Amino acid sequence: MAYSLRSRADIDLEFSASEFTGALGDSVTVLPLLVALGATTSVSLPHVLVGFGVFQIVWGVYYGLPLSVEPMKALVGLAIVGALTYAELAAAGLLAGVVLLAVGQRGLVGRLQRVVGEPVIRGVQFAVALLLLEAAVDLSIGNLPVAAGGLAIVGLLALGGYRRASVLVVLGLGGVVAVATAGVPTPTVPTPAVFPAGSPSFSAAALEGTVAQLGMTVGNAAIATALLCGDLYDRDISPDALSSSMGVTCLAAIPLGGVPMCHGSGGLAGKHAFGARTGGANVLLGLGYLALALVAAGAVLAAFPMAVLGVLLVVVALELARAAFEPVTDGRSLALVAGIGAVGLVGNVGVAFVLGAVAFWLLSRQS
Repeated sequence: MAYSLRSRADIDLEFSASEFTGALGDSVTVLPLLVALGATTSVSLPHVLVGFGVFQIVWGVYYGLPLSVEPMKALVGLAIVGALTYAELAAAGLLAGVVLLAVGQRGLVGRLQRVVGEPVIRGVQFAVALLLLEAAVDLSIGNLPVAAGGLAIVGLLALGGYRRASVLVVLGLGGVVAVATAGVPTPTVPTPAVFPAGSPSFSAAALEGTVAQLGMTVGNAAIATALLCGDLYDRDISPDALSSSMGVTCLAAIPLGGVPMCHGSGGLAGKHAFGARTGGANVLLGLGYLALALVAAGAVLAAFPMAVLGVLLVVVALELARAAFEPVTDGRSLALVAGIGAVGLVGNVGVAFVLGAVAFWLLSRQS
């Protein structure tokens, strides 16, 4: 049975089985990244989950659509692999929030995307995928039998047509092991605080990460998501509006312990594929994140098997790599994507982004 209500914008918010399954489509990459971030950095996972829960609900109700609210993958990926401290991650998120809000309010998103170039954005995605894959190997090497078992489960589910759901299954199994080891946590409300995991650090690494992330965010989270809103839901939502909402999200959530968040075309497509058609999916998922925040205790997180975490990062990395190369067709762009990814892996993602942007500009002049 489905229930619906009207929001302020006179948009249906439906609460049904399809909205519930659609909500799961956005958690496929979100939860593995958040668990990995919580296990490898000083971030307060309960506060992070509260941020995701609140803003899933806020933007679902505001837009009346199952918009994705997900981590900024370049920044969070760099924090997971140790290239950014949590303090630098927080600073980068604040910087990104200021820029996104400013360009969105001034209608500059389209211009910024044209300057960067899609192959450069895809190259940054590929670089983050390679870094996550490297981190996955490091996490899995300590318990290869468990890692092999996790990969086998993912492979079998993918063969059975449940590729996206396989990540949630493995995550759930890891959670069962963690609870069995550490015990059932007592529900605890996260204590409200300003920067509960530490004050932001505005370093060169934070600035480099911000620059690299903004390329991905403008292309994937603003422009591509706006196009999907029209294609999948016949709604005209501008990239500048999405940029502004992402800026507000970062600036409001990070001081309270959240992490850099954005919309995303992949998450929106995932929700649609799993059945979501209204912002009701966001409300249901937001309530789920808030419930998880009550039991995301440090002892349970510490007991989560690192090899299983490695398996989750492998799946996320492969999905990012696939998304990086799928839209690229010509050989020159493919070479640029691969080159930026390689430089980001062996050197620095920020440097790779700048070099890639320069190379794209030079190649464009020759065309």
